[in-house]
Amino acid sequence: MMNRMKGALRPHSSSVSIEADTDLVRRCDHALALMLEHRGNPAAEVERVLADDPQSLFGHCLRAALIVLADDIAARSALAASIAVIEAACADADHPARRHASAARAWLERDPALALDRYGAIVTDRPRDIVALVVAHAFDFRLGRRQMLRDRVARVLPAWEAAATGYASVLAMYAFGLEENGDYRRAESMARRALDLQPAHPGAMHVVAHVMEMQGRDREGLAFLAATEPAWIKETGFSVHLAWHRALFHLDAGDLHAALEVYDTQIANADPSDLSVLTDASALLWRLQLRSFELGERWGQLADRWEKQTLAGARAFHIVHAMMAFTAAGQTAAAAGLLESLTRTEANAPSMPEATLARAFCKALMAFARDDYATCVEWLTRVRDIANRCGGSLAQCDLIHLTFTEAALRARKALIARSLVAERSMRKPASGLNKLLQHRLRVMPGDERSAAA
Repeated sequence: MMNRMKGALRPHSSSVSIEADTDLVRRCDHALALMLEHRGNPAAEVERVLADDPQSLFGHCLRAALIVLADDIAARSALAASIAVIEAACADADHPARRHASAARAWLERDPALALDRYGAIVTDRPRDIVALVVAHAFDFRLGRRQMLRDRVARVLPAWEAAATGYASVLAMYAFGLEENGDYRRAESMARRALDLQPAHPGAMHVVAHVMEMQGRDREGLAFLAATEPAWIKETGFSVHLAWHRALFHLDAGDLHAALEVYDTQIANADPSDLSVLTDASALLWRLQLRSFELGERWGQLADRWEKQTLAGARAFHIVHAMMAFTAAGQTAAAAGLLESLTRTEANAPSMPEATLARAFCKALMAFARDDYATCVEWLTRVRDIANRCGGSLAQCDLIHLTFTEAALRARKALIARSLVAERSMRKPASGLNKLLQHRLRVMPGDERSAAA
């Protein structure tokens, strides 16, 4: 961690020796490194630090950041405790730790936009506060602030140098922002620069996989993930998600059996308490469902795992993916309960497009599951202009477009289907899936409107 931040947040306790204090700093730095590299269990490392020094400001700021990053609603009490310690120790509202506590409190009070503003303000004033930068970057992503996903990191890059701890992670964040804004060439270059500095950085590998997926480079993507697999497959925050990307490459290449094998071997049995794992599972199975691929009992098993989760207060992004499992598995009561919770969220946050999008997409999913494709098209037509605000990446939000396209084809809405397939094909002309969709358009009977035209 940068020296300024360490100096401000250094663990302290009158009951420990200078040597122990130095060791606590080292252990906090190790936890921070794990967080930046998406490895191991940084939260467990922080808890051990706080057990030895309950007054460690550095430790409490890291704990707060990790809870907010994980969107861990089950850890709200732990976050509240850390905020209380920081506030008691720092009377000055401008103290770096106090500002971290204030930003985390906004998330605790269910105001992610305010949390982003406060973490972002820290980054503006302290461009090498990498903890605040990581959290602000995550909020930019979740709230669909794609331009800021790129520009927030660009603004601080001049304050960094290659020798600084965490620089490869800053480059990886910037590369992801470039990719999400369609600058694929520079994104891949920046990600590979990060890998030159830190060859096993899974976050940088993730960006390369994204670029290749967005450009339809499925063979190259599969080769890249195979070559780098030892660095990401075990005990990283990308172990499941990069497997998911591997499955997307197989899907685009038309190898549905290989995609399902990835699901069975690398996704289905991953940690069921991690909502991001369940989200990747739903997203992959739904893509296979759109291809009319036989999935056996998998939907029911996944729906059961979702049903064990506490989704009250969860991000709309996760709730929508739970809805996929419930509707596909025929669990109508669970689906209805989720829809009701989203309706309340939309009523309480009318200015949040993602809440409106999520409810409409859930309605569309329910219609699709009962083979009412025309109604599915109607719901998605209402929100197609904000589909990029789904709370995920371009690759993840593409599931809305895929569902819209498939529903239009099945409902024989030729004009809509043609426009949607054209959009996809112009973005990714080399895609095997897009070529398949073009073929289906050519053999599909037109609807009355297109016939009249």
